[in-house]
Amino acid sequence: MDFITSENILLIGSTLLIAGVLIGKSSYRIGLPLLLIFLLVGMGFGIDGLGIRFSDMHTAQFIGMIALCIILFSGGMGTKLKAIRPVIVPGLVLSTAGVLLTALITGVFIFWLSGMSWTNIHFALLPSLLLASTMSSTDSASVFGILGSQKVGLRHHLRPMLELESGSNDPMAYMLTIILIDAITLDGQLSAGTLLLQLALQFGVGALAGYLLGKATGWLIEAYRRMGSKGNRSEDSGQTASMVSILMLGSVFFTFAVTTAFGGNGYLAVYITGIVLGNSSLPNRGGISRFMDGMTWLAQIVVFLMLGLLVNPHEMLDVAAVSLIIGAFMILVGRPLSVLISLAPLRHITLRSKIFISWVGLRGAVPIIFATYPVVAEVDGARQIFNIVFFVTLLSLLIQGTTVIASARRLRLTQPHTHEPEDFGVELSDDLPTTLHTVTVSRSILEGGNTLRDIKLPDGSLVMMIKRGDRYIVPNGSRRLLLGDTLLIIKEDNNLSE
Repeated sequence: MDFITSENILLIGSTLLIAGVLIGKSSYRIGLPLLLIFLLVGMGFGIDGLGIRFSDMHTAQFIGMIALCIILFSGGMGTKLKAIRPVIVPGLVLSTAGVLLTALITGVFIFWLSGMSWTNIHFALLPSLLLASTMSSTDSASVFGILGSQKVGLRHHLRPMLELESGSNDPMAYMLTIILIDAITLDGQLSAGTLLLQLALQFGVGALAGYLLGKATGWLIEAYRRMGSKGNRSEDSGQTASMVSILMLGSVFFTFAVTTAFGGNGYLAVYITGIVLGNSSLPNRGGISRFMDGMTWLAQIVVFLMLGLLVNPHEMLDVAAVSLIIGAFMILVGRPLSVLISLAPLRHITLRSKIFISWVGLRGAVPIIFATYPVVAEVDGARQIFNIVFFVTLLSLLIQGTTVIASARRLRLTQPHTHEPEDFGVELSDDLPTTLHTVTVSRSILEGGNTLRDIKLPDGSLVMMIKRGDRYIVPNGSRRLLLGDTLLIIKEDNNLSE
Protein backbone atom coordinates (compact mmCIF):
# COMPACT_ATOMS: atom_id res chain seq x y z
CA MET A 1 0.00 0.00 0.00
CA ASP A 2 1.43 3.35 -1.08
CA PHE A 3 1.57 5.77 1.84
CA ILE A 4 2.32 8.79 -0.38
CA THR A 5 -1.14 9.62 -1.74
CA SER A 6 -2.87 12.93 -2.42
CA GLU A 7 -5.17 12.38 0.56
CA ASN A 8 -2.29 11.67 2.94
CA ILE A 9 -0.35 14.70 1.73
CA LEU A 10 -3.40 16.90 2.35
CA LEU A 11 -3.96 15.26 5.74
CA ILE A 12 -0.37 15.82 6.87
CA GLY A 13 -0.22 19.35 5.45
CA SER A 14 -3.47 20.45 7.06
CA THR A 15 -2.46 18.88 10.38
CA LEU A 16 0.82 20.78 10.31
CA LEU A 17 -0.93 24.08 9.56
CA ILE A 18 -3.56 23.63 12.28
CA ALA A 19 -1.02 22.46 14.86
CA GLY A 20 1.32 25.33 14.00
CA VAL A 21 -1.40 27.98 14.35
CA LEU A 22 -2.74 26.58 17.65
CA ILE A 23 0.70 26.07 19.19
CA GLY A 24 1.83 29.43 17.81
CA LYS A 25 -0.84 31.16 19.88
CA SER A 26 1.24 30.36 22.94
CA SER A 27 4.17 32.38 21.58
CA TYR A 28 2.67 35.58 23.00
CA ARG A 29 2.67 34.08 26.50
CA ILE A 30 6.12 32.48 26.49
CA GLY A 31 7.82 35.28 24.56
CA LEU A 32 9.12 33.23 21.62
CA PRO A 33 8.92 34.60 18.06
CA LEU A 34 5.90 33.12 16.28
CA LEU A 35 7.95 31.93 13.31
CA LEU A 36 10.31 30.03 15.63
CA ILE A 37 7.27 28.13 16.91
CA PHE A 38 6.42 27.00 13.37
CA LEU A 39 10.02 25.93 12.81
CA LEU A 40 9.94 23.84 16.00
CA VAL A 41 6.56 22.34 15.05
CA GLY A 42 8.03 21.23 11.72
CA MET A 43 10.97 19.65 13.55
CA GLY A 44 8.58 17.92 15.95
CA PHE A 45 6.73 16.30 13.06
CA GLY A 46 9.97 15.46 11.19
CA ILE A 47 12.14 12.37 11.00
CA ASP A 48 13.38 12.65 14.61
CA GLY A 49 9.90 13.51 15.90
CA LEU A 50 6.72 11.88 14.67
CA GLY A 51 8.61 10.38 11.75
CA ILE A 52 7.54 12.34 8.65
CA ARG A 53 10.38 11.99 6.15
CA PHE A 54 11.04 14.97 3.86
CA SER A 55 14.47 15.40 2.30
CA ASP A 56 13.88 16.81 -1.18
CA MET A 57 16.14 19.87 -1.34
CA HIS A 58 15.01 20.76 -4.88
CA THR A 59 11.36 20.95 -3.78
CA ALA A 60 12.32 22.86 -0.64
CA GLN A 61 14.29 25.34 -2.71
CA PHE A 62 11.37 25.87 -5.11
CA ILE A 63 8.82 26.34 -2.31
CA GLY A 64 11.24 28.68 -0.53
CA MET A 65 11.67 30.74 -3.71
CA ILE A 66 7.89 31.18 -4.07
CA ALA A 67 7.49 32.06 -0.39
CA LEU A 68 10.37 34.53 -0.42
CA CYS A 69 8.95 36.30 -3.49
CA ILE A 70 5.61 36.79 -1.71
CA ILE A 71 7.25 37.91 1.56
CA LEU A 72 9.53 40.44 -0.15
CA PHE A 73 6.74 41.80 -2.36
CA SER A 74 4.45 42.24 0.64
CA GLY A 75 7.28 43.92 2.56
CA GLY A 76 7.81 46.28 -0.38
CA MET A 77 4.09 47.12 -0.49
CA GLY A 78 4.21 48.05 3.18
CA THR A 79 7.24 50.30 2.68
CA LYS A 80 6.07 53.89 2.43
CA LEU A 81 8.48 56.23 0.66
CA LYS A 82 7.64 59.01 3.10
CA ALA A 83 8.70 56.80 6.02
CA ILE A 84 11.94 55.48 4.50
CA ARG A 85 13.11 58.74 2.92
CA PRO A 86 15.01 59.86 6.09
CA VAL A 87 16.69 56.42 6.40
CA ILE A 88 17.16 55.35 2.80
CA VAL A 89 20.95 55.93 2.86
CA PRO A 90 21.74 53.95 6.04
CA GLY A 91 19.20 51.28 5.06
CA LEU A 92 20.81 50.70 1.68
CA VAL A 93 24.33 50.86 3.13
CA LEU A 94 23.40 48.13 5.62
CA SER A 95 21.76 46.00 2.93
CA THR A 96 24.85 46.12 0.67
CA ALA A 97 28.11 46.99 2.41
CA GLY A 98 26.81 45.62 5.72
CA VAL A 99 25.98 42.24 4.20
CA LEU A 100 29.32 42.06 2.38
CA LEU A 101 31.27 42.91 5.55
CA THR A 102 29.30 40.37 7.61
CA ALA A 103 30.11 37.67 5.06
CA LEU A 104 33.81 38.59 4.93
CA ILE A 105 34.34 38.93 8.68
CA THR A 106 32.41 35.77 9.55
CA GLY A 107 33.89 33.84 6.61
CA VAL A 108 37.45 34.58 7.70
CA PHE A 109 36.57 33.52 11.25
CA ILE A 110 35.07 30.22 9.99
CA PHE A 111 38.22 29.62 7.91
CA TRP A 112 40.39 30.24 11.00
CA LEU A 113 38.13 27.97 13.07
CA SER A 114 38.39 25.22 10.44
CA GLY A 115 42.15 25.16 10.94
CA MET A 116 41.82 24.24 14.62
CA SER A 117 42.60 20.59 15.34
CA TRP A 118 39.75 20.22 17.85
CA THR A 119 36.95 21.24 15.44
CA ASN A 120 35.03 18.82 13.24
CA ILE A 121 34.73 21.23 10.28
CA HIS A 122 37.51 21.66 7.74
CA PHE A 123 36.47 24.25 5.17
CA ALA A 124 38.78 25.97 2.72
CA LEU A 125 38.49 29.75 2.31
CA LEU A 126 35.80 29.78 -0.40
CA PRO A 127 33.47 27.28 1.36
CA SER A 128 33.98 29.28 4.59
CA LEU A 129 32.90 32.45 2.79
CA LEU A 130 29.98 30.54 1.24
CA LEU A 131 28.77 29.40 4.65
CA ALA A 132 29.00 32.97 5.96
CA SER A 133 27.29 34.40 2.87
CA THR A 134 24.20 32.22 3.28
CA MET A 135 23.76 33.75 6.76
CA SER A 136 24.85 37.30 5.95
CA SER A 137 21.42 38.92 5.51
CA THR A 138 18.80 39.62 8.15
CA ASP A 139 15.51 37.83 7.61
CA SER A 140 12.63 40.04 6.47
CA ALA A 141 9.92 37.66 7.70
CA SER A 142 11.43 37.57 11.20
CA VAL A 143 12.05 41.33 11.42
CA PHE A 144 8.62 42.29 10.01
CA GLY A 145 6.92 39.72 12.25
CA ILE A 146 8.62 40.73 15.49
CA LEU A 147 8.51 44.51 14.99
CA GLY A 148 4.94 44.34 13.66
CA SER A 149 3.67 42.38 16.67
CA GLN A 150 5.20 44.69 19.28
CA LYS A 151 3.15 47.67 20.44
CA VAL A 152 6.26 49.74 21.14
CA GLY A 153 7.59 52.71 19.20
CA LEU A 154 11.29 53.13 18.34
CA ARG A 155 13.16 56.43 18.24
CA HIS A 156 15.38 57.84 15.45
CA HIS A 157 13.39 56.18 12.62
CA LEU A 158 14.86 52.83 13.65
CA ARG A 159 11.85 50.74 12.67
CA PRO A 160 11.68 51.86 9.00
CA MET A 161 15.49 51.59 8.79
CA LEU A 162 15.47 47.98 10.03
CA GLU A 163 12.53 47.04 7.83
CA LEU A 164 14.19 48.62 4.78
CA GLU A 165 17.43 46.76 5.51
CA SER A 166 15.76 43.38 6.04
CA GLY A 167 13.57 43.80 2.97
CA SER A 168 16.40 44.80 0.64
CA ASN A 169 19.45 42.84 1.86
CA ASP A 170 18.41 39.34 0.73
CA PRO A 171 19.45 40.03 -2.89
CA MET A 172 23.03 40.80 -1.80
CA ALA A 173 23.29 37.59 0.23
CA TYR A 174 21.74 35.62 -2.65
CA MET A 175 24.24 37.04 -5.14
CA LEU A 176 27.21 36.27 -2.89
CA THR A 177 25.91 32.72 -2.38
CA ILE A 178 25.45 32.05 -6.10
CA ILE A 179 28.77 33.66 -7.09
CA LEU A 180 30.71 31.65 -4.51
CA ILE A 181 29.00 28.40 -5.54
CA ASP A 182 30.02 29.13 -9.14
CA ALA A 183 33.58 29.86 -8.02
CA ILE A 184 33.81 26.62 -6.04
CA THR A 185 32.36 24.49 -8.84
CA LEU A 186 34.76 26.22 -11.30
CA ASP A 187 37.74 25.34 -9.08
CA GLY A 188 38.15 28.81 -7.61
CA GLN A 189 38.28 30.75 -10.87
CA LEU A 190 36.80 34.01 -9.56
CA SER A 191 38.35 37.39 -10.35
CA ALA A 192 37.50 40.72 -8.78
CA GLY A 193 36.40 42.03 -12.18
CA THR A 194 34.00 39.11 -12.68
CA LEU A 195 32.60 39.61 -9.18
CA LEU A 196 32.00 43.34 -9.72
CA LEU A 197 30.45 42.71 -13.13
CA GLN A 198 28.02 40.13 -11.76
CA LEU A 199 27.08 42.36 -8.83
CA ALA A 200 26.47 45.33 -11.15
CA LEU A 201 24.40 43.19 -13.53
CA GLN A 202 22.31 41.66 -10.76
CA PHE A 203 21.65 44.99 -9.04
CA GLY A 204 21.21 47.07 -12.21
CA VAL A 205 18.90 44.69 -14.07
CA GLY A 206 17.03 43.80 -10.88
CA ALA A 207 16.36 47.41 -9.89
CA LEU A 208 15.38 48.49 -13.42
CA ALA A 209 13.13 45.47 -14.01
CA GLY A 210 11.45 45.92 -10.64
CA TYR A 211 10.66 49.56 -11.33
CA LEU A 212 9.47 49.06 -14.93
CA LEU A 213 7.37 45.98 -14.17
CA GLY A 214 5.92 47.71 -11.09
CA LYS A 215 4.81 50.59 -13.30
CA ALA A 216 3.49 48.12 -15.92
CA THR A 217 1.48 46.28 -13.24
CA GLY A 218 0.02 49.60 -12.09
CA TRP A 219 -1.00 50.33 -15.69
CA LEU A 220 -2.65 46.88 -15.96
CA ILE A 221 -4.59 47.50 -12.75
CA GLU A 222 -5.81 50.83 -14.08
CA ALA A 223 -6.76 49.18 -17.39
CA TYR A 224 -8.71 46.53 -15.47
CA ARG A 225 -10.56 49.24 -13.57
CA ARG A 226 -11.45 51.06 -16.79
CA MET A 227 -12.70 47.83 -18.37
CA GLY A 228 -15.01 47.28 -15.42
CA SER A 229 -16.39 50.83 -15.53
CA LYS A 230 -17.46 50.52 -19.18
CA GLY A 231 -19.94 47.73 -18.56
CA ASN A 232 -23.63 48.20 -17.80
CA ARG A 233 -23.12 46.81 -14.32
CA SER A 234 -20.32 47.84 -12.02
CA GLU A 235 -18.17 45.11 -10.52
CA ASP A 236 -18.54 44.34 -6.83
CA SER A 237 -15.78 46.06 -4.82
CA GLY A 238 -14.85 42.82 -3.08
CA GLN A 239 -14.46 41.06 -6.41
CA THR A 240 -12.36 43.95 -7.71
CA ALA A 241 -10.01 43.67 -4.72
CA SER A 242 -9.74 39.90 -5.20
CA MET A 243 -9.05 40.11 -8.93
CA VAL A 244 -6.52 42.93 -8.54
CA SER A 245 -4.78 40.98 -5.77
CA ILE A 246 -4.52 37.92 -8.02
CA LEU A 247 -3.22 40.12 -10.85
CA MET A 248 -0.55 41.49 -8.50
CA LEU A 249 0.39 38.00 -7.36
CA GLY A 250 0.83 36.94 -10.98
CA SER A 251 2.98 40.03 -11.51
CA VAL A 252 5.24 38.98 -8.60
CA PHE A 253 6.16 35.66 -10.19
CA PHE A 254 6.33 37.16 -13.70
CA THR A 255 8.73 39.83 -12.43
CA PHE A 256 10.94 37.26 -10.71
CA ALA A 257 11.08 34.96 -13.74
CA VAL A 258 11.73 37.68 -16.33
CA THR A 259 14.36 39.43 -14.22
CA THR A 260 16.20 36.19 -13.55
CA ALA A 261 16.09 35.30 -17.27
CA PHE A 262 17.84 38.59 -18.10
CA GLY A 263 20.58 38.02 -15.51
CA GLY A 264 19.18 40.31 -12.82
CA ASN A 265 18.27 39.61 -9.22
CA GLY A 266 14.64 38.53 -9.06
CA TYR A 267 14.32 39.05 -5.30
CA LEU A 268 15.41 42.68 -5.58
CA ALA A 269 13.01 43.15 -8.50
CA VAL A 270 9.93 41.86 -6.66
CA TYR A 271 10.77 44.01 -3.62
CA ILE A 272 11.01 47.15 -5.77
CA THR A 273 7.82 46.18 -7.62
CA GLY A 274 6.11 46.00 -4.24
CA ILE A 275 7.38 49.49 -3.31
CA VAL A 276 6.15 50.93 -6.63
CA LEU A 277 2.67 49.42 -6.25
CA GLY A 278 2.42 50.13 -2.52
CA ASN A 279 2.99 53.84 -3.15
CA SER A 280 0.54 54.10 -6.07
CA SER A 281 -3.24 54.43 -6.22
CA LEU A 282 -5.00 51.10 -5.71
CA PRO A 283 -8.72 50.27 -5.69
CA ASN A 284 -9.97 48.95 -2.34
CA ARG A 285 -6.50 49.12 -0.81
CA GLY A 286 -7.75 47.67 2.47
CA GLY A 287 -9.05 44.51 0.81
CA ILE A 288 -5.84 44.07 -1.19
CA SER A 289 -3.73 44.58 1.94
CA ARG A 290 -5.72 41.92 3.83
CA PHE A 291 -5.31 39.49 0.91
CA MET A 292 -1.55 40.06 0.74
CA ASP A 293 -1.20 39.83 4.54
CA GLY A 294 -2.93 36.45 4.47
CA MET A 295 -0.74 35.23 1.60
CA THR A 296 2.38 36.45 3.41
CA TRP A 297 1.50 34.66 6.62
CA LEU A 298 0.68 31.50 4.69
CA ALA A 299 4.02 31.71 2.84
CA GLN A 300 5.93 32.22 6.09
CA ILE A 301 4.14 29.40 7.90
CA VAL A 302 4.56 26.94 5.02
CA VAL A 303 8.25 27.65 4.53
CA PHE A 304 9.08 27.46 8.26
CA LEU A 305 7.12 24.21 8.68
CA MET A 306 8.81 22.78 5.57
CA LEU A 307 12.29 23.76 6.75
CA GLY A 308 11.56 22.21 10.13
CA LEU A 309 10.66 18.95 8.38
CA LEU A 310 13.75 19.17 6.18
CA VAL A 311 16.33 19.17 8.97
CA ASN A 312 17.46 16.07 10.85
CA PRO A 313 18.07 17.21 14.44
CA HIS A 314 20.40 14.28 15.18
CA GLU A 315 22.71 15.54 12.41
CA MET A 316 22.81 18.99 14.00
CA LEU A 317 24.22 17.48 17.19
CA ASP A 318 27.42 16.67 15.30
CA VAL A 319 28.00 20.36 14.57
CA ALA A 320 26.31 21.82 17.66
CA ALA A 321 29.51 22.98 19.38
CA VAL A 322 31.06 24.64 16.33
CA SER A 323 27.67 26.11 15.31
CA LEU A 324 27.34 27.65 18.77
CA ILE A 325 30.75 29.27 18.40
CA ILE A 326 29.97 30.58 14.89
CA GLY A 327 26.54 31.85 15.98
CA ALA A 328 27.97 33.62 19.03
CA PHE A 329 30.66 35.20 16.85
CA MET A 330 28.08 36.47 14.34
CA ILE A 331 25.84 37.91 17.05
CA LEU A 332 28.58 39.46 19.22
CA VAL A 333 31.33 40.30 16.71
CA GLY A 334 30.52 39.82 13.01
CA ARG A 335 27.24 41.72 12.83
CA PRO A 336 28.27 44.54 15.24
CA LEU A 337 31.57 45.11 13.40
CA SER A 338 29.85 45.22 10.00
CA VAL A 339 27.26 47.72 11.30
CA LEU A 340 29.83 49.97 13.00
CA ILE A 341 32.13 50.01 9.96
CA SER A 342 29.44 50.48 7.30
CA LEU A 343 27.64 53.22 9.27
CA ALA A 344 30.82 54.97 10.46
CA PRO A 345 30.52 57.80 7.86
CA LEU A 346 26.94 58.52 9.03
CA ARG A 347 27.75 60.42 12.20
CA HIS A 348 24.14 61.43 12.90
CA ILE A 349 23.32 57.84 13.88
CA THR A 350 24.04 57.47 17.60
CA LEU A 351 26.15 54.69 19.08
CA ARG A 352 23.14 53.32 20.97
CA SER A 353 21.21 53.11 17.70
CA LYS A 354 24.08 51.24 16.05
CA ILE A 355 24.24 48.78 18.94
CA PHE A 356 20.51 48.14 18.64
CA ILE A 357 20.74 47.73 14.86
CA SER A 358 23.51 45.19 15.47
CA TRP A 359 21.33 43.22 17.86
CA VAL A 360 18.40 43.05 15.41
CA GLY A 361 20.47 40.98 12.98
CA LEU A 362 17.84 38.25 13.02
CA ARG A 363 18.33 35.11 10.96
CA GLY A 364 15.31 33.15 9.76
CA ALA A 365 13.98 31.22 6.79
CA VAL A 366 16.07 33.04 4.17
CA PRO A 367 19.49 31.78 5.33
CA ILE A 368 18.13 28.21 5.50
CA ILE A 369 16.68 28.53 1.99
CA PHE A 370 20.00 29.87 0.70
CA ALA A 371 21.76 26.97 2.45
CA THR A 372 19.87 24.54 0.19
CA TYR A 373 21.68 25.94 -2.86
CA PRO A 374 25.08 24.37 -2.02
CA VAL A 375 23.32 21.03 -1.39
CA VAL A 376 21.57 21.16 -4.77
CA ALA A 377 24.86 22.18 -6.44
CA GLU A 378 26.59 19.22 -4.70
CA VAL A 379 29.29 21.38 -3.11
CA ASP A 380 31.61 19.39 -0.83
CA GLY A 381 30.51 19.73 2.79
CA ALA A 382 27.13 21.18 1.77
CA ARG A 383 25.19 19.12 4.30
CA GLN A 384 27.40 20.44 7.10
CA ILE A 385 26.79 23.97 5.81
CA PHE A 386 23.02 23.39 5.89
CA ASN A 387 23.05 22.01 9.45
CA ILE A 388 25.27 24.83 10.75
CA VAL A 389 23.02 27.49 9.15
CA PHE A 390 19.94 25.85 10.67
CA PHE A 391 21.53 25.75 14.14
CA VAL A 392 22.67 29.38 13.94
CA THR A 393 19.17 30.42 12.80
CA LEU A 394 17.60 28.70 15.81
CA LEU A 395 20.14 30.40 18.08
CA SER A 396 19.44 33.82 16.56
CA LEU A 397 15.67 33.50 16.85
CA LEU A 398 15.90 32.15 20.38
CA ILE A 399 18.35 34.74 21.75
CA GLN A 400 17.90 37.86 19.62
CA GLY A 401 14.26 37.33 18.68
CA THR A 402 13.12 37.18 22.30
CA THR A 403 15.10 40.25 23.43
CA VAL A 404 14.52 42.83 20.68
CA ILE A 405 12.23 45.11 22.67
CA ALA A 406 14.05 44.49 25.97
CA SER A 407 17.29 45.63 24.35
CA ALA A 408 15.56 48.71 22.91
CA ARG A 409 14.31 49.63 26.38
CA ARG A 410 17.72 49.05 27.95
CA LEU A 411 19.28 51.33 25.33
CA ARG A 412 16.51 53.93 25.95
CA LEU A 413 15.38 53.85 22.33
CA THR A 414 11.67 53.23 22.90
CA GLN A 415 8.97 55.87 22.77
CA PRO A 416 5.21 55.91 23.35
CA HIS A 417 3.49 53.83 20.70
CA THR A 418 1.30 55.69 18.23
CA HIS A 419 -1.95 53.76 18.49
CA GLU A 420 -3.51 52.49 15.33
CA PRO A 421 -6.89 54.06 14.60
CA GLU A 422 -9.99 52.10 15.53
CA ASP A 423 -11.17 49.83 12.74
CA PHE A 424 -14.65 50.93 11.71
CA GLY A 425 -14.64 48.71 8.61
CA VAL A 426 -15.01 51.80 6.39
CA GLU A 427 -12.72 52.32 3.38
CA LEU A 428 -12.43 55.08 0.82
CA SER A 429 -11.16 54.90 -2.73
CA ASP A 430 -7.68 56.30 -3.27
CA ASP A 431 -9.19 58.47 -5.99
CA LEU A 432 -11.26 60.51 -3.53
CA PRO A 433 -9.67 63.71 -2.16
CA THR A 434 -10.64 62.72 1.37
CA THR A 435 -9.14 60.82 4.29
CA LEU A 436 -10.53 59.07 7.36
CA HIS A 437 -9.30 59.82 10.86
CA THR A 438 -10.27 58.75 14.36
CA VAL A 439 -10.40 60.94 17.46
CA THR A 440 -10.95 59.80 21.04
CA VAL A 441 -13.22 62.13 23.01
CA SER A 442 -11.32 63.80 25.86
CA ARG A 443 -12.23 66.43 28.45
CA SER A 444 -10.75 69.21 26.32
CA ILE A 445 -13.06 68.26 23.42
CA LEU A 446 -16.09 68.45 25.71
CA GLU A 447 -15.23 71.88 27.14
CA GLY A 448 -17.67 73.64 24.83
CA GLY A 449 -20.49 71.12 25.35
CA ASN A 450 -21.18 67.43 25.17
CA THR A 451 -23.11 67.14 21.90
CA LEU A 452 -21.82 66.90 18.36
CA ARG A 453 -23.07 70.38 17.49
CA ASP A 454 -21.09 71.80 20.42
CA ILE A 455 -17.65 70.46 19.49
CA LYS A 456 -15.43 72.30 17.05
CA LEU A 457 -14.20 70.48 13.96
CA PRO A 458 -11.92 71.84 11.22
CA ASP A 459 -13.65 73.08 8.08
CA GLY A 460 -14.39 70.28 5.65
CA SER A 461 -14.72 67.66 8.43
CA LEU A 462 -17.70 65.51 9.29
CA VAL A 463 -18.29 62.87 11.97
CA MET A 464 -19.45 59.71 10.19
CA MET A 465 -19.78 57.31 13.12
CA ILE A 466 -19.28 56.98 16.87
CA LYS A 467 -17.88 53.91 18.60
CA ARG A 468 -18.82 53.48 22.25
CA GLY A 469 -17.46 50.25 23.68
CA ASP A 470 -18.75 47.54 21.34
CA ARG A 471 -21.57 49.73 19.96
CA TYR A 472 -21.49 51.69 16.68
CA ILE A 473 -23.74 54.77 16.66
CA VAL A 474 -24.89 56.80 13.65
CA PRO A 475 -24.47 60.42 14.76
CA ASN A 476 -26.70 63.47 14.59
CA GLY A 477 -26.22 66.96 15.94
CA SER A 478 -27.97 66.30 19.24
CA ARG A 479 -26.11 63.08 20.04
CA ARG A 480 -24.50 63.33 23.48
CA LEU A 481 -20.84 62.36 23.64
CA LEU A 482 -19.11 60.56 26.51
CA LEU A 483 -15.48 60.45 27.55
CA GLY A 484 -13.71 57.65 25.67
CA ASP A 485 -16.01 57.67 22.65
CA THR A 486 -14.18 57.23 19.34
CA LEU A 487 -15.24 59.43 16.44
CA LEU A 488 -14.73 58.44 12.81
CA ILE A 489 -14.12 61.68 10.91
CA ILE A 490 -13.93 62.22 7.17
CA LYS A 491 -11.80 65.18 6.05
CA GLU A 492 -11.14 66.92 2.78
CA ASP A 493 -7.42 66.66 2.06
CA ASN A 494 -7.07 70.32 1.09
CA ASN A 495 -8.34 71.32 4.53
CA LEU A 496 -6.13 69.00 6.56
CA SER A 497 -4.06 70.61 9.24
CA GLU A 498 -1.42 68.97 11.37
